[in-house]
Amino acid sequence: MKLVIQGKNIEVTEAIREYVEQKIDKAVSHFQALTTEVDVHLSVARNPRIASSQAAEVTVYANGSVIRAEEKSENLYASIDLVADKIARKLRKFKERKSDRTAAKTSVAVVEQPPIAIPNSNRVVELPTQVVRNKYFAMPAMNVDEALEHLELIDHDFYVFRNADTGEINVVYERNHGGYGVIQPHDVKKH
Repeated sequence: MKLVIQGKNIEVTEAIREYVEQKIDKAVSHFQALTTEVDVHLSVARNPRIASSQAAEVTVYANGSVIRAEEKSENLYASIDLVADKIARKLRKFKERKSDRTAAKTSVAVVEQPPIAIPNSNRVVELPTQVVRNKYFAMPAMNVDEALEHLELIDHDFYVFRNADTGEINVVYERNHGGYGVIQPHDVKKH
């Protein structure tokens, strides 16, 4: 397993590095077969009005899935402890779901489909100047329930996925007043 530790507004000392290695190794020790890489980002907010200014974020790459957790507190070592516990719980949940799903499957049917035509394929895409980063990732087809599982694993407010039923790009998100929502494309008829 590859472990990458980075700091923002903080020097990652040898003592901090050893503490992170110890806690993260313990958190992912039962999941070594699943885990390929672990990224740890430690940061300190420079704003004195932020009480929980010491943050630890862990991203685990496990068999093509991304599991993410973040914790903030007034103490960096406490944040590391909290995020290590949180990532261990998420990995345990991920492994349980994976084994439940594997046990339930007896066979998988693959239907070969022709590639979807891209409209205006000769068009040059121009991004606005305010875009500062592009991300590319595999987007295997999944149903809404699987997308919700991924949303929980990455600890974000939304998750973009290709809907297995429609083949379209959808977004699942956490609603402010509880529950989840799904954003689906809708064809607009021109008059």
